[in-house]
This record gives sequence, C-alpha cells and structure tokens, in this order.
Amino acid sequence: MSGQHHGGGHGRERGRSLALHLGVLVLLAGLQFVLPEYHHVSLARIMVLASFALGYNVLFGYTGLLSLGHAMFFSAGLYGTGLAMQHLGWPASTALVAGIVCGLGLAVLIGLLALRTSGVSFMIVTLMFAQTGYLTILYFGTYTRGDEGFVIQQAARQIAGFDLTDPTIRYFAALALLALCIAVKLTLVLSPTGRVLVAIRENEARTRMLGYDPMRYKLLALAVSGMLAGAAGAMYALLFGYVGASFASIQYSIYPLLWVLLGGAGTVLGPLVGTTLMFYLVDLTSSITSAYLMVVGVALVVLVLFAPRGLLGIVRERLVPWLP
Repeated sequence: MSGQHHGGGHGRERGRSLALHLGVLVLLAGLQFVLPEYHHVSLARIMVLASFALGYNVLFGYTGLLSLGHAMFFSAGLYGTGLAMQHLGWPASTALVAGIVCGLGLAVLIGLLALRTSGVSFMIVTLMFAQTGYLTILYFGTYTRGDEGFVIQQAARQIAGFDLTDPTIRYFAALALLALCIAVKLTLVLSPTGRVLVAIRENEARTRMLGYDPMRYKLLALAVSGMLAGAAGAMYALLFGYVGASFASIQYSIYPLLWVLLGGAGTVLGPLVGTTLMFYLVDLTSSITSAYLMVVGVALVVLVLFAPRGLLGIVRERLVPWLP
C-alpha cells in the first residue's frame, strides 16, 4: 500500500516540477513581448549562457565533479559551428549540428582521460585540457583569428528560412535552446540514471558496492554536460555572430561554476537564476564603478556564507522540498 502511495506522491511531484518548468518557459516567452530592446538582447544572451550553465550543473551539481575546463566544450561548439561556416561554407543548420557533435565528442574524449582521476586532480586535469584548447585556438590564429575573433556574416545566419539576426527570432531560438536543455536535464535527473549520479555524488564507494560502475555513469554525465555546453556555444555563434578566443579562456570555465553556485547546484533551474542575477549584477555595477568585479566578489562571498546551497537550494530546503 505504501508503495502505491509513494508512487502517487512521486507522480504528483513529477507533475508539479513539469508544470513549474513549463511555467518558467511560458513566462520567458511572454517577456519577449514587453521587454525593451536592451533587455531583449540581454535576455537572449542570458538564456544561451544559462544553457551552458545547465550543462555544467549536470556534472557539478548532480554528479559532484568539479570541472575547471568547461570553456573548452562551449568553445568547441562555438568554433565547430563558426569555422564550418567560415571556412567550409556550411549552412547554419549543418554547422549547428557540427558544433554540438564537437562538444559531445570532445567531452567523451577528455572524459576517457580525465575521469581516471578524481577530486582536485580532476579539476586540475580539466583546467589543463581547457588551457591547451585555448592555446591551440591562439596558435592556429590564421584560421581562428585568435583573440580578435571573427564575425559570421549576417546572410549566413539563417535556419529553415528563419533569419537568426532578427531580434524576435533570435530570442525564440535562445528560448528553444533553453527549453531543450531543461528537457534533457529534467529527463536525466528524474530518471533512474539521474538517481545513480546523485548516489555517486553522495558516496561513490557505496554506489560501486551496489553494483553500479561509477566510471560509466560519470562518463555519461560528462558527455551530456559537454553536449549541452557545445550546443550553447554553437547557438551563441549563430545568434550573436561572433567567434573569439576569449570564450575559451579560463574565466569562461569559472563563470558557469559561479552561476551554478549562485542559483543552486543540483537544481534544474538554479543555473538560469544564477546566470540572470550575475549578468544583471555585473551590468548594473559596471555602469556605476570600474571595480565591478569586486562588488560581484563580495556578493558571492556573502552568498557562500549565508546560502551555501545557492538561492534555489534555500528555496528547496525551506519552502519547496519537491524542487528537482
């Protein structure tokens, strides 16, 4: 009887969480009609970067693996798409797929090497791989244009007759990417596989004792994480038309970590909340002072002291225990 009851409760929670995430997406869709132009562009950018952070959170928040190299997956998508269009003349749709495949392929490749380590070693190995990627981009500057980067021609940024340079279409394309990333992540988190990932985060030895192979699950988490980050990078190239080495630099590996910590690691919507807050915090403070990073730093310190689980982590603890 209790099993039935538990099943019912579980189904109800699942229904609630689906309703909540759909509600957020509907709200974002509605905002498109009322936002002034400046915030319109900002929010499109936030949604793409939040998709990157969602990918990061699969690895960090749910599997407990701290990577300092996620810029390489984002820039793999960015350059995979950008270079395919710039040098091979591929149409945007094919180049988008190429970017996602680059992110996924690189994640699997690096995973096979980096996942032999754990803890701090894993962090350092991912950081080294990401730096190698960054230096490679600079080294092949003839193709990648290095730090200066290159712009993808407006005429080329079309998919299925949709002009991605049009602000409204760009906004909805960013929203579609975010919706897809949330769908992939919710499916993973609410599945038995997602439970195994959380079990690995909590106690890897016990998970292994129960007969699961942590390496296989970690590799899966890294592959999904790299694929979502690659998709975000590929979309960034198409929607904003710029590809540059700064996206492969160390700060783009640290950003998603900060966004996830701010919003709540191990929550599906945490990265979106964190990215939005951080974006506008930087935006507001940089217009007032040149020491805006100090303000951001102070805000993060306060957050870590008073809300170590992030904003949605607190909400889940105190108010909404069923938050996925």
